Amino acid sequence: MGGMCRSIKTLRPPYSADVTDDDVRAAALQYVRKISGFRAPASHNAEAFDRAVAEIARSTAALLDSLEVRGSRAG
Repeated sequence: MGGMCRSIKTLRPPYSADVTDDDVRAAALQYVRKISGFRAPASHNAEAFDRAVAEIARSTAALLDSLEVRGSRAG
């Protein structure tokens, strides 16, 4: 697990056109870091931390896939 802690950015069009799985995971990781207060959890919390990141990333991807942005033009 690498990368820098960053602010969560808007991932839906028209704010972000090409959202990758890495973008979604980075946002989920930032969220879990913020609410848990840990940049990196202790080994006894690592599984719960990683599971939360994965679940939030899945939920975020599902949300983005189901949003209908009115007034935007599809490529």
